[in-house]
Amino acid sequence: MTKPKLRIGLIGTGFMGKAHAFGFASAPRVFDLPYDLELVTVADVTEESASRAARAFGFARHTTNWRDITADQSIDLVSITAPNALHKVMSLEAIAAGKHVYCEKPLAPLAADALEMALAAEAAGVKTQVGFNYLCNPMFGLAREMIGAGELGEIRGYRGIHAEDYMVDAAGPYTFRHDPAGGGALADIGSHALATAEFLVGPITRVMGDCVTMIAERPDGKGGRKAIEVDDLGRAFLRFANGATGSIEGNWISTGRKMQHDFEIYGSKGALAFSQEHFNELHYFSTTDAKGRQGFRRIEASPDHAPYGLFCVAAGHQIGFNDLKAIEVAGYVNAIAGAPEPFNFRKGLRIQSLVESIQRSSAEGRWLDV
Repeated sequence: MTKPKLRIGLIGTGFMGKAHAFGFASAPRVFDLPYDLELVTVADVTEESASRAARAFGFARHTTNWRDITADQSIDLVSITAPNALHKVMSLEAIAAGKHVYCEKPLAPLAADALEMALAAEAAGVKTQVGFNYLCNPMFGLAREMIGAGELGEIRGYRGIHAEDYMVDAAGPYTFRHDPAGGGALADIGSHALATAEFLVGPITRVMGDCVTMIAERPDGKGGRKAIEVDDLGRAFLRFANGATGSIEGNWISTGRKMQHDFEIYGSKGALAFSQEHFNELHYFSTTDAKGRQGFRRIEASPDHAPYGLFCVAAGHQIGFNDLKAIEVAGYVNAIAGAPEPFNFRKGLRIQSLVESIQRSSAEGRWLDV
């Protein structure tokens, strides 16, 4: 039986543009999707980069004008991996044209913008997805299942961090991530830590933030210097609806850290620990183990942890970052066919609201209710 086509346009060909393209290419080969995915047009700012990406990623056409994608009546889904400050205008134009939208995080520079985007999508009846693919890790699903089943008992404490070092060099240039209209470590990578915290422990109800700029200015690329107005690291103490307390950190000047997206969860009967740097493992401590035999045990990802088995039939052989993107794409494509949206614009709005609450708390020096 012939499947209907889902025709895709991709805006942006950098790190996340490539990740989206890999996700679209591999998801149909791993999952039984309700659509055949057709890569139609890719857009980037220069002819050279756009044409190169079309060849490398397998798109039929390329353009230097992203509006060629939103205006193309044949395209069903617009994938947005452009700089953060452009997410709103691109998404709203795609939604107005009746297209589904897959947008990288953070959804928008301001929660008010994210709300406008979510309301527009809901009014138009299109399906949306925000790129939080770390949540697609089978080990995250296992951790959530164990918490829900009561294996850790009452959840009392949580620690989460997303730390990298791509901004550690003070001589590094000013980038779109430093733009106050869409930048800062808390919004850029701390948003992942917040999404993980709520995915595992539940709603955050109060925050106490501390957002700090450590590198005051950077080269502007024109021979001058530009002041930095966004945070290099953002931290927050948290209170959860279930009574647990915790903390998160987003930090892009963590020297030596390439991808530290870690969490620790402490309950009355057990604990869990996870590190993205070893993301095919989950470590579990149980108070029911015999005295003298207690300690964190390593649970290796395996076909017992869906959908790992669709990628590899052997335990311990591991899946990778781009496989998480394929899982995210599969969930989104199924949502377009009628399944629940895994992480839509409304959920993206939630994360941006948390980011702004932490920023405001830092500025005012007090706890805030979310």
